[in-house]
Amino acid sequence: MAFDPAASSADAFDPRIEGPWTHRDLAANGARFHIAELGEGPLVLFVHGWPQFWWTWRHQLTALAGAGYRAVAVDLRGVGGSDRTPRGYDPSNMALDLTGVIRSLGASDATLVGHDWGGFLAWTAAAMRPALVRHLVVVSSAHPRSLRRALLTDRRQIVAADHLLGFQRPWMPERQLAAGDAALVGDYLRDWSGPGHRPSEKELLTYRQAMLLSNTRHCSIEPYRWLMRSMGRPDGFQFSRRMNRKLRVPTLHVHGEADPVLLPETALSSGAYVDAPYDWRPLDGIGHYPHEEDPDGFSALLLEWLKGHQR
Repeated sequence: MAFDPAASSADAFDPRIEGPWTHRDLAANGARFHIAELGEGPLVLFVHGWPQFWWTWRHQLTALAGAGYRAVAVDLRGVGGSDRTPRGYDPSNMALDLTGVIRSLGASDATLVGHDWGGFLAWTAAAMRPALVRHLVVVSSAHPRSLRRALLTDRRQIVAADHLLGFQRPWMPERQLAAGDAALVGDYLRDWSGPGHRPSEKELLTYRQAMLLSNTRHCSIEPYRWLMRSMGRPDGFQFSRRMNRKLRVPTLHVHGEADPVLLPETALSSGAYVDAPYDWRPLDGIGHYPHEEDPDGFSALLLEWLKGHQR
């Protein structure tokens, strides 16, 4: 499929992609957040990673709604249909975005499912507001302290995440992401997938168009700038200390064994921070996007695990 330059503009591309779900906006933590929701029942809140937006969970929205859950996918601050605020991209504030969305949805708690940076925020939200997180499901992500340690000491993980170092330059990463109608986004999605999976042209086109929405490139990499730059600053040390607490939330940790960007050994040590049932599920032949590389298998695994941990 050829890239349509006209469709890449903020006026032409609408991140509220049609489907069986309903779109609406919510106010939470001082900003406006776009959500797509489907179904009725216990709330399951899906949180996307980079370089994606809510649409990455389209398969799980229908699967979970069909199984009797209220499935909601949110666009993170600065991405998709949510507000592009001038600040607020540190993980503590973005975790409060998620818990604020849970409250705005009228729920007392939720199962929180996060992928990549969304998984990082899910870990953070469960530590900061444990009463609002009924279950925690982390996909292709490591506990914040595990990731920090690996980025400081593990040469293999440092090399695998070299894009994070590239993001630290001012303005240049935004220009590179825009070049060739966001061709680099397609490269990342292909390169980070497992060896047996190739994203469809429709998927690549959709994510490239979403990255070209106004200010998305800058806002979506600001969290990674904070992550790296804060390692030697007081706010980074304070955040790391805050995360040094045991989570008492049942946790499912899903990780592709062929993940080339967040290495399985980096994620595996995350279980040390969970003082509750912790289920590590490595997936053979799967890369960084389990929920898109094998959507049916991932949804079945999630539903099976949730059924086994019903209160």
